[in-house]
Amino acid sequence: MIISIASGKGGTGKTTIATSLALFLSEYKSQKIQFLDCDVEEPNAYIFLKPQIEKSEPVNILIPQVDKRKCSFCGNCAKVCLYNAIVVLKKEVLVFPKLCHGCGGCSLLCPEKAIAEVERKIGVIEEGQTGSIRFIQGRLNIGEPMATPLIRAVKKKINPDGVTIIDVPPGTSCPVIEAVHRTDFCILVTEPTPFGLNDLKLAVETMRKLKINHGVVINQADIGDDKVKEYCSKESIPIMAEIPYDRNVAVLYSSGIPMLIEGEKYRKIFEQLWHSIENEAG
Repeated sequence: MIISIASGKGGTGKTTIATSLALFLSEYKSQKIQFLDCDVEEPNAYIFLKPQIEKSEPVNILIPQVDKRKCSFCGNCAKVCLYNAIVVLKKEVLVFPKLCHGCGGCSLLCPEKAIAEVERKIGVIEEGQTGSIRFIQGRLNIGEPMATPLIRAVKKKINPDGVTIIDVPPGTSCPVIEAVHRTDFCILVTEPTPFGLNDLKLAVETMRKLKINHGVVINQADIGDDKVKEYCSKESIPIMAEIPYDRNVAVLYSSGIPMLIEGEKYRKIFEQLWHSIENEAG
């Protein structure tokens, strides 16, 4: 089973829920547990899971390299590029590597075969182990505008045996779509505030467009108001778990310690969450 943990906005506790669920399952189940941190622009699950990183590999995309000795400056490459990553002037071809999506269209349609594709590194994938959890994270190079190719590369590491937990980037943009794509169930983490509700609605709409089964976890459930619950009830969205505000959890979080350290109260919440996932995803 592949479970994605997402949120319409940052700061709702998405990574806290994702790492705690992985730790709970590593104790609760005999199956293999895999954790993928696909929040590649700022991966931080390692702070809580503390894996021993065993290997690192680069992730590259292909970008065009123009041989001006062969180029006739016909402009076909620029016409096919939807992202304006290549521009043809009178006697010059300009390539903008960070706009390139690596589709290969320019090379394919060049009548002079003047365009080759060369690799450009955009980030790395790091793999390690933390207890019985196999840990994999992507780390995007600073300044890179496109996270989706790296997320796609991280997801190729998914082991179909056992349970995979995916920590998804916040929001509802392209990196989120790539991270939740083809997952069996998505947990949407929110908070009972107007901002939380607004962004939850966007996240729910995204899941419905993608036809991904989903449910909601309300973090800091005893602050704010009941409008998130009212919305979920109206839209027939299951509330999988409610986690109360606890200052001790915030103190633990600031030291990189998972909330399960707090004891049986939180283990029961994550046990309930897991049973709810099994029921909804099954």
